Amino acid sequence: MGLFAAIRREYLFLTGMTATLRRLKHIDANSDFLLTDEMEQAVDRFSNNLAFAYEDQNWTFAEFDTYANQVANWALAEGYKPGDTLALFSNNRLEYVAIWFGLSKVGVIAALLNTQLVGKSLAHCIEVASSKAVIMEPSFQKEVCAVNAGLKKPLPLWSLDEAETGVENFSMALATSADDRPEKKVRAGLKAGDVVLKMFTSGTTGLPKAALITHVRAQRYMNTFSGVVHASPRDRMMMVLPLYHATGGICGVGTALLTGGAVMVQRQFSASIFWDEAVRTGSTLFMYVGELCRFLVNTPETEAEHRHKIRGMIGNGLRPDVWVRFRDRFNIHLIAEFYGATEGNVGLLNADGQVGAIGRVPWYARKSFNIALVCIDPETLDPIRRPDGFCKRAKIGEVGEAIGRIDPKDSRFRYDGYGSKSDTEKKLLRDVFEKGDLYFRTGDLMRTDRYGYYYFVDRVGDTFRWMAENVSTGEVAAAFSSFPSVSQCNVYGAKVPGYDGRAGMAAYVPDGEVDHHALYLHLTDQLPAFAMPVFLREQREAATTSTFKFKKIDLVKEGFDPQMVKDPLFLLSRDKQTYIPLTQMLYGQILAGKIRL
Repeated sequence: MGLFAAIRREYLFLTGMTATLRRLKHIDANSDFLLTDEMEQAVDRFSNNLAFAYEDQNWTFAEFDTYANQVANWALAEGYKPGDTLALFSNNRLEYVAIWFGLSKVGVIAALLNTQLVGKSLAHCIEVASSKAVIMEPSFQKEVCAVNAGLKKPLPLWSLDEAETGVENFSMALATSADDRPEKKVRAGLKAGDVVLKMFTSGTTGLPKAALITHVRAQRYMNTFSGVVHASPRDRMMMVLPLYHATGGICGVGTALLTGGAVMVQRQFSASIFWDEAVRTGSTLFMYVGELCRFLVNTPETEAEHRHKIRGMIGNGLRPDVWVRFRDRFNIHLIAEFYGATEGNVGLLNADGQVGAIGRVPWYARKSFNIALVCIDPETLDPIRRPDGFCKRAKIGEVGEAIGRIDPKDSRFRYDGYGSKSDTEKKLLRDVFEKGDLYFRTGDLMRTDRYGYYYFVDRVGDTFRWMAENVSTGEVAAAFSSFPSVSQCNVYGAKVPGYDGRAGMAAYVPDGEVDHHALYLHLTDQLPAFAMPVFLREQREAATTSTFKFKKIDLVKEGFDPQMVKDPLFLLSRDKQTYIPLTQMLYGQILAGKIRL
């Protein structure tokens, strides 16, 4: 690296970090200045500015606040109190953020449910969040009603628009609700360290976990990126990511709203109309995940992609090969790639555009970060301990699991955990580098270079990424285990050339003849679309360790190549609603990109 490049790197890092720290200096877990207060300040400062746009609907900041106030007063009238939780089950829409913002005005917590959840997973998330009611889109009423009937204690159900029998009409209820701002004394006693949202994340085993998002955590998410992308009231944030995810629903929303900009809400991502929508909405920024960018670089060239006004983007998962193609084709050079987990305490930010890096910690700033990389045993997936009992640090260029030092006194390094104490405990690592220290295990493998850049490598163990979602192998295996023709099932992720993350693959031992159409229907009833195994491998017997744990390393290495795998292989066919034999010809078509998984 030349002298000019080195100077530029340090300048961009220091200016970016300085701007970020300036935005974060007011945040204190022990303060009574909540995320709600900060958002109300933005409303008062930018009251006439455009805040949200969705299809042909627009809201100014004042109109956004008015709706939120109606939600808050409705919650009070229904008897909900600070600390209560209501579940929100909705696609992106104009009112989404206003609903949880309104609930926060009276200290009520919103549990933001992933809209791909069905059946057992949906019921689990509603219950583990301790929800006292569900607010939903009309299209989800049938699914929610079916799930609600099976709960130990059925909940009140509210539909955002028209309602079926047994479901209340939320819009009609708000129409008679006062729109004045509730007095702050309603939420008196709450601190920034208290929970404002619950979001769901897949762990290494089992069903989704409820990650507790405190006010201070949400404030940090909402304030972190505006300095790096120089956000201002003139900006319009194009939002194609789901608002129930932290990346879009907190980071992206906050970058726009807290600086007086607008959020241009899209119902969902569509590669074919992305640039048309960017032009139509006048968007200047957008939130991404790597998979989204890969889809866009693989679409045919359009006239609109040359007329957009997008000047910067914020997100994660942008792989180096896609990064360069995307930047050069669409002429967007301000790319703020970051790393962070919804429930975690480790954060990194690429402030200078280093291709492929998820962030940087130069030698002179190490004390300001809590991240460390430790070597992992590939069989047990546990950190390797030295003879003195402490963990072995990964060297420069060596792959290790990222862990984050926990410091309850520092809001940057807090770990608020999950709704379940046992789930929280599983993520903790003790006596790491010295007696008594405590670290959070991210479950992510990374490596560093000599300049302090961090690069994401893969997930550890039983969770992998597919379709920009975390897939829990335990949840998928549990769905298989309830199918009568399967006796054992080992689930893992298979690397597919040209795709980000790993496609789900299940190696199972049949118990008699397997009806693959029936298996398909069974799995679609149990799992969200992103968790459906793409490949199946039928084995005579499962490979296990001496303690009867499934072995996955060899299965992962062999992948889904029919020439390498002697067992029968099958491919998911959503069109035919079954699994079809994976032939060498189909395998070649997948590698050639002729079959879209």
